[in-house]
Amino acid sequence: MELREALRQISEIRACVARSEMFRGYRSATVGFSAVIGMIAAASQPHWVASPATDLGRYLLGWIGVATVSVMVVAAEFIWRSEINGAGRSREMTRLAVEQFAPCIVVGALLTLSIYRYAPQVGWMLPGLWALIFGLGVFASYRLMPRQVFWVGAYYIACGCGCLQWGQGENAFSPWLMFITFGGGQLLSAVILYWYLERPDAR
Repeated sequence: MELREALRQISEIRACVARSEMFRGYRSATVGFSAVIGMIAAASQPHWVASPATDLGRYLLGWIGVATVSVMVVAAEFIWRSEINGAGRSREMTRLAVEQFAPCIVVGALLTLSIYRYAPQVGWMLPGLWALIFGLGVFASYRLMPRQVFWVGAYYIACGCGCLQWGQGENAFSPWLMFITFGGGQLLSAVILYWYLERPDAR
């Protein structure tokens, strides 16, 4: 029992230390890559779904595919860096970062499924709702990253409100609203990560 208690305390200490350090698992290249594929998807949307309002499933399939590819690329970066850095503090911080951001992914998926199945008539609201949920995810995890990432969360919240205000009628399901929101947010994230973490003279 004493050994088990000691191991539990060591695990808690490691978690506290991880919370006080800066997470370096997110990299500007992979985050910027998600913005690029978002731009490609926005340009391609009129070709894969001409009328998202009447074919919501195809619209969702396309953008969920973009999000899935982005998550897979970031996850691969996490795994690769964890293997390079070995067990211990690096993996603890990776686990903490995933735990902080994962709820927004789960909530976004459940919200999307609910609207698709039970309220497709309000499907135009999804881009704004996605942005709001993603912004909350950024706020939940930004304490592990440079403090300037706070503005990324604020950007997503502002864009989410903007999508709900202007993404109706003729602008409903606009691919460029998606790109401005998520592509712009990811580009801003990439710039901040590079400037404050990756450039040679970054403090």
